[in-house]
Amino acid sequence: MSTSVLFEHPLNEKMRTWLRIEFLINQIDETTPIDKTINALIFFRLIDELLDIFERGDIRTQLLHELERQKQKLLMWSNTPGVDVAIIDRINHKLKILSDQLMNSPKIGQQLREDHLIGLVRKRLNIPGGCCSFDLPGLHIWLHFLQAKRNNQVRSWIETLSPIHKTLSIILNLIRQAGTFSTQTSINGFYQDNAIGADLLRLQIDIKDNFIYPKISGHKSRYSIRFVPLSKEHGKIPLKFNFKISCC
Repeated sequence: MSTSVLFEHPLNEKMRTWLRIEFLINQIDETTPIDKTINALIFFRLIDELLDIFERGDIRTQLLHELERQKQKLLMWSNTPGVDVAIIDRINHKLKILSDQLMNSPKIGQQLREDHLIGLVRKRLNIPGGCCSFDLPGLHIWLHFLQAKRNNQVRSWIETLSPIHKTLSIILNLIRQAGTFSTQTSINGFYQDNAIGADLLRLQIDIKDNFIYPKISGHKSRYSIRFVPLSKEHGKIPLKFNFKISCC
């Protein structure tokens, strides 16, 4: 069994938002099929959090700008000797398709925001126990639909997220692949370095002998890492500790 744990830390606000969206959409996929009340409540709470993020900024414009930035990077790589131009062209073609789909899709989250059942549940999520059957009889009867009918409706909701999900997936994949891991050493649990032009830090830590985790502070030009023991009473930080890091 692998004892290596991967941590990721955003170095700017757009990356912070994108990682949160990815995190929520991945969890939404894990809640289906909705065959229990607990699955339904988790699903609707994740949708609610996702819609809150969508309302805070123009995610579509950010992603379209990033798609264009990635296209320009691919154009520069295509002029590098030894690069497989066919692969570059395929990726560029896919980026163009995603850009067109995102541009022509409805406002991100609008269809979910306008759904009657989702709207009813969102109003009760912040009330302790507010989703009981007597508070939300509409949700209660929905949970007694035939499983196939409920699956179809959930699938249609998730499908509205497809343009942003596909676009975000390829963008984050390209950003992650742009970095390479190197082994570094922390002294007394501390490490710092420059990260000029990077969007994301990725750390791999082997916890086989040391149950520690990183507390990262950083922005677009510099970052610092303080390794902390999981147990304050019994944990300790090695004088020297090797880990792998990638600036993407």
